[in-house]
Parts: sequence; structure tokens; C-alpha cells
Amino acid sequence: MPNEILLIINLIIIYGGIMVFYKLFGYKGLFAFYASAMILANIEVMILIDAFRMEQTLGNVLFASTFLITDIISENEGKHKSNELVNIGIGVSLVFIIISQLWLLYTPSQNDWAFPYFEALFTNTPRIVIAGFLVGALVQKIDVFLYHKWWGYTEKKFGSKDKMLWLRNNGSTLISQFINAVLFNIAAFAGTYSFSTLATIIISTYIIYMIVTLLDTPFVYLARKIHRS
Repeated sequence: MPNEILLIINLIIIYGGIMVFYKLFGYKGLFAFYASAMILANIEVMILIDAFRMEQTLGNVLFASTFLITDIISENEGKHKSNELVNIGIGVSLVFIIISQLWLLYTPSQNDWAFPYFEALFTNTPRIVIAGFLVGALVQKIDVFLYHKWWGYTEKKFGSKDKMLWLRNNGSTLISQFINAVLFNIAAFAGTYSFSTLATIIISTYIIYMIVTLLDTPFVYLARKIHRS
């Protein structure tokens, strides 16, 4: 199956899953989805693929979905809850770094077959996850801050807390995602890939982020409707 089709299916499953979790479990479901996405995105980002005529890492859609979740929490539960969500994501990433590195310290049995694969995969994990940990913490905090700054501006401008949801959603995420695309890829992959490949990854990452961010706007509106119903 072409990579492009798989990415579209991936997007549908992730965004659909977020809505299902929110409908069934409320904000606690989004907290659980967010924590899972933070771990999985840090593993998935180690895979480099070609899709839509761009060389890109996996994990872009999954990580971008965490910004959708923070925006939903900001919109429906407030700034305190969204900052709490980000702090949980930071804690989960830190625990993942520690545990995944402890796995590599074990001496495998003679009959073991999995350890070499774990070793190959998670030997490179610390740099990527630490980069994701530090940059992710920064940009998620920036996203929450900008969301509520935009919200204050639009409420003052239009006299309504409900209007211009699309602006605060996209305005906060597009800025924070640009910062993330540049800082994370440099921190995680500088020296691993050539400069031209790294530049391509940064550009393709942000293009994917822009597309995914614009596509998530209807889901923020749907989440607000779910919350109010």
C-alpha cells in the first residue's frame, strides 16, 4: 500500500480516535491519548519515509495530534487543565527515557531473540526522546500560552468567547509547530543526516504540520459540541 494512503488512514484513525476517547471518557480520555501519543511519536519518528514527493519522518501526524488535544482541553477545560496535560506529557516522556534505557542494561538469555532489535531501536532513543522532551515541553507551553492570548484578543475584539475558535486554534498551533519543526529536527538529527536531508526533513515536517493543523479545526469545533452536549 502506498505511503500516502497509509498516512491518510493514519490521520483518520488518530483524529477519529481522539473524538471517540473524548466522547466516551471526557477529558480523562484525552489525557490518556495524549500520554500514549507522546511515547509512540518518539518511537515512530525514527522511521524515515518518502511520501507526497517529500522525505519525512513518521510521527508528524501523531505528534501534531497532541496540539489538537491541548487546544481541545484549553477550549473546554481551561488553561489550568491544559498546562496540567502538558506537564503529564513531560513526565511520561521522562519515564519512557529511563525505562527504555534500563532495558538495554539487562543480559539477555541464550534463547532470547528480541534483545538485539530492542538494542538497535533504543540505542538511538535517548537523543531523540530528550530532544522531544525538551523541545516538546517548550512548544506545548508556547501553544497553550498563545491559545489563551489569541482567545483574550478575539473575545475583546468581538465581544464573545465563542467566536473565532478557528483563529486561536490555528494561530497558536502554526506558530508553535514552526518552532517545533526547526528545534526538534536540529536537536534530534543534526550530524545523523546531511544538511540537505535535514533541511528537507524540517521543511517537510512543517508542511505536514500545517496541513494536519488546518485539518484539525473541524475536530476542535466537534469537541466543543461534544463538551456542551
